[in-house]
Amino acid sequence: MILFDIKCSDGHVFEAWFQNNEAYEEQIDSDLVECPLCGCTKTAKSLMSPNISAKGETINEAYQSKQDSEDHKVTVSAHSDSSKQVSADDVKRALDHMHNTMSKFRRQVEKSCEYVGDDFADEARKIHAGEGEKRGIYGETTIRETEELLEEGIDILPVPGLNKLDS
Repeated sequence: MILFDIKCSDGHVFEAWFQNNEAYEEQIDSDLVECPLCGCTKTAKSLMSPNISAKGETINEAYQSKQDSEDHKVTVSAHSDSSKQVSADDVKRALDHMHNTMSKFRRQVEKSCEYVGDDFADEARKIHAGEGEKRGIYGETTIRETEELLEEGIDILPVPGLNKLDS
């Protein structure tokens, strides 16, 4: 995985992870990289400082060391050029864009995955253990069930709600 600072044509800078440089190029060429603040797909790599690991430490060791020291927290940021003020309209546009993006994500999940309702945790465990058909599923779980799935190493993602306030 590789991390790039990306800048949109409106001057917003944000971070994005890519599998490799080729994946970055493919996504940029297909207008799949979208500014989280304004939705602009006219983006390019921004200048960023290199992340140099300690002497003798491999990149994976440095990454794991950083992961361990940060207690597996993920930070995402997006910002404008510091000389520009963020207006209430900018915030509203960003919120509207975020809600639209989450709605698109939910529709894609509903279109391409099987709804399993309250059986989500059981079905996810079966698939993870190789006891169930490997497929995309979605449904509902309790917070406790979600925590247990994550503790068991089962990769899951929350799906945004149907209403704007559910997001």
